[in-house]
Amino acid sequence: MTVEEKAGQVLMPSYTGTDAESQAATIERLHLAGSIIMGDNVPLDAQNQVDTAAMTAVNARLAQAARADGRTWPGLIGVDQEGGIVSRLGAPLTEWPTPMSYGATASAPLTQDSGRALASELAPLGFNIDFAPDIDVTIGPSDPTIGARSLSGDPELSARLGVAFSHGIQEAGLLPAVKHFPGHGSVTVDSHQGLPVQPASVAELNARDWKPFKAAIDAGTPMVMTGHIAVPALEPGVPASLSKPTYAALRAMGFNGVAVTDALNMGAIQQQFPDGGAAPAALAAGADLLLMPTDVGQAHAAIVSAVAAGSLPGARLDEAARRVATMMIWRGRSTPPPAQAPGSGNGLSAQVSAAAVTVLSGQCDGPLVQGSVQVAGGSPQDRARFEAAATRAGLSVGAGPVVSLIGYGGLPAAGDIAVALDAPWPLQGSPAPVKVALYGRSPGAFDALAAVLAGKAKAPGKLPAAVGSFPAGTGCP
Repeated sequence: MTVEEKAGQVLMPSYTGTDAESQAATIERLHLAGSIIMGDNVPLDAQNQVDTAAMTAVNARLAQAARADGRTWPGLIGVDQEGGIVSRLGAPLTEWPTPMSYGATASAPLTQDSGRALASELAPLGFNIDFAPDIDVTIGPSDPTIGARSLSGDPELSARLGVAFSHGIQEAGLLPAVKHFPGHGSVTVDSHQGLPVQPASVAELNARDWKPFKAAIDAGTPMVMTGHIAVPALEPGVPASLSKPTYAALRAMGFNGVAVTDALNMGAIQQQFPDGGAAPAALAAGADLLLMPTDVGQAHAAIVSAVAAGSLPGARLDEAARRVATMMIWRGRSTPPPAQAPGSGNGLSAQVSAAAVTVLSGQCDGPLVQGSVQVAGGSPQDRARFEAAATRAGLSVGAGPVVSLIGYGGLPAAGDIAVALDAPWPLQGSPAPVKVALYGRSPGAFDALAAVLAGKAKAPGKLPAAVGSFPAGTGCP
């Protein structure tokens, strides 16, 4: 490959809108690795649902463009589909609850089945990478970014479930990417806006944030995503995604796969590295695949110039391009299982929520409400879904105890029963006598909630992270 081809092989940009033709032309012109699909790239039908045929056609065109220069391995077609708030493709694909649901179930088999089911609906659309799971260990309410995207506040549980979800994704024929090394769940700044600083020592990181990554590496994870987090114990003031000591620490764990950066268009990077400078800096530090540079043409030119100037050793670019190509050759040899239809995981999604729902305070046996309830809070869709689920559970809506729904980023709510639909942190400030963590807002999640309220099902989940005075592990026996 020429330097220009190798520079393209390590870049995975995004684009805007639903017309992929200009992105395909850019992929061909710059020899790019492929493309990530973001929410605004997803074609919708007249019912505002994913047009699966159009999505498949888009991905096929992008994949064709990635092989236009004669390379024999597949192009990278990736997406962020974690479940919960980070889900680029909605209905008719299965709607999954937040990843923290798996932590509340503590079930590796259920988590692995879910990873497989989620990815098996992406594979027939032409995706071959899912940038999931998020194996960051959350520290709770002071973690402003990850929250319910985290599996758990327990490193051991995050490790076990992260490996399980990753294996499920691979069984469906996709490549997972665990994220965000060196750990985004224990910093208090959102890297989309600024540069978080991780004050922990290397020993502390090994004991907490790095445990899930070590487990994933030991289990053969093909990709690790690095986050835009400064770790003074490794390299003060430099985002981990552009820090040589950080990549050295990752490789020292035995990782031989593809190190992919988090999106290079995020605030933490743009403030320090304008005009494409982040791309050669990340490669020089040890990254192999550069995700979502702000201007991919600028990034490509900066890499080629850096090699010519000697600031980016040619051998380092060779190594990065070889790793990406090797991963895709390996992926291309796999035979994925039969495709699954959109929505085929709905039953399993509901099963996850039924196993996750957690009662923090209130009785564990019998109905929590008698016959009728009122609903407040949440979004109009949340309230509509709650009412439909309550009706299915034999409850009428309009009188009786007030069920207050708390959505993503919501504030503590009053009422008789407070229900957290995302991260459970707002429950700590709620004066409601009954507190329930649901970790999801899918129809299946609301069915699980209504069944518990009506006394038709137990709440078997346990808190995966502490919520104020409620320690991790709180829940009904």
